[in-house]
Amino acid sequence: MRRSARWAIAAMATVAPLGSLPAKAADLTIAVGGAFTSMDPHFFDLSPNHALTWHVFDRLVHPDADQRPSPGLATSWRVVDERTWEFKLREGVRWQDGTPFTADDVVYTFERAPNVPNSPTSMGQYIRPVTRLEVVDTHTIRMHTAEPIPLIPQMMMSFAIIGRKQGEGMSTADYNSGKAAVGTGPYRLVSLALGDRAVFARNPNYWGRAQPWERVTYRMITNDSARVAALQSGDVDAIDTVPTRDVARISRDNRLTVTSRPGLRLIYLYVDANRPVSPLVTDRDGKPIPNPMRDVRVRQALSIAINREGIQRQIMEGHSKPTGQAQPEGAMGYDPSIPVPAYEPDRAKRLLAEAGYPDGFNITLSGPNDRYVNDDAIAQAVAQMWARIGVRTQVATTPASVFFTAGGVRDEHSIALTGWSTSTGEPDTHLSLMLATPEPERGRGTRLRPSHYSNTSLDRLIDRALTTIDQEAREKLYFEAIRIGYQQELAVIPIHHQVNIWAMRKGISYTPQLSEQTRAMEFAPAR
Repeated sequence: MRRSARWAIAAMATVAPLGSLPAKAADLTIAVGGAFTSMDPHFFDLSPNHALTWHVFDRLVHPDADQRPSPGLATSWRVVDERTWEFKLREGVRWQDGTPFTADDVVYTFERAPNVPNSPTSMGQYIRPVTRLEVVDTHTIRMHTAEPIPLIPQMMMSFAIIGRKQGEGMSTADYNSGKAAVGTGPYRLVSLALGDRAVFARNPNYWGRAQPWERVTYRMITNDSARVAALQSGDVDAIDTVPTRDVARISRDNRLTVTSRPGLRLIYLYVDANRPVSPLVTDRDGKPIPNPMRDVRVRQALSIAINREGIQRQIMEGHSKPTGQAQPEGAMGYDPSIPVPAYEPDRAKRLLAEAGYPDGFNITLSGPNDRYVNDDAIAQAVAQMWARIGVRTQVATTPASVFFTAGGVRDEHSIALTGWSTSTGEPDTHLSLMLATPEPERGRGTRLRPSHYSNTSLDRLIDRALTTIDQEAREKLYFEAIRIGYQQELAVIPIHHQVNIWAMRKGISYTPQLSEQTRAMEFAPAR
């Protein structure tokens, strides 16, 4: 069943035996592979940060395991008219310092989030469509928009609410120190060491389901081998982003369990599709040349030179879904008429020749080496495949913090391997951030993945899709936009959707999410 059908209105080495290690049943230690960078929930629109901060800061709307909107700090919502949404706020909720939660806190959140100093990518995109926030009473708000915005509830799933009393005058540093980290969520922050771990304690006054863990240690271990070793040795109780090469071995260990689920995370290449000269492209002698990727035939050649099934088989150990589009099968916006691009190296050579590059060219493929499953290995494999068609490729992978700064803030990449997962369950952000002509004031385009691609007719199509209330009509517009951007124009070169994999010690259960975010709230003692 498509999630979009439910959007409208919400109702209510030597490994020590694990058994020999002391452990408190009420404590949980998780190791995650994603590098979190801040406790400020509005500083950086980054999945590891969202997972971290959600322990403390709640949302108006909660996504369920299938990324469908369900009640959070808002108990219900409804369409008043095409340009007005009304949200009923949960009564009786208190901030962790005892202050009552009211509509004024939502107002303050909307004021702060788009204006966090030095934010690498603003959370303002989730509230930018709201032109006016009306307080009806202390527990009712109305969001007014300039045009119909069908995904307001879904946008609220990604947007943490902070309190005016707790946040006014506070900086990102104050959140990272814990001074401002006071939320309404299921846990309170005990300590935070960025680059290492956060420690949370159960919030006894949480409005929602009581949490089974008294204390949660949330560790950042970006190295795959070290993360697996920590689980096997009993240093941690659970891990995410299990390396695909280790799944079979962990599954055979009777002390451990593995669970997985195909997810929304698209692994793709963003292409410098429009600059006249791209910084990391040269001829065979290393001299700069006009940007060859402005020619769609070159982009097509690069795409069909990638053996996606080979990557699935040899690198991902079967734990990926090769694709030629934004959304995975079964998700809103998945178009069954778009095939996985065939592996056609001979045709790729012909396309390069037709475009004026019979001898190919030199290029640098950038990417992170610690953010996505097997990211460095995928980049190396793609480089080898391109070499076979005459595109001599140097791979430059770096830690995610370095990669996103170089590509997004400084715009230094020509083509890069990266990933994206929609937070709404629909392909809206794929279209607005990857395909739309960059217009930061409208939330179009992105600083993190700058392709410089621009197509005014596609822009108009995206605008129509993002303002169409009827879900069936909206999906048809999604199909059309994705066919243009992902299949015909190849402003984005899709590779595959990740399969999310978790592992944990026996005695702990985990409810896998369509989202890849790993949070203590999905773990429970096994019954």
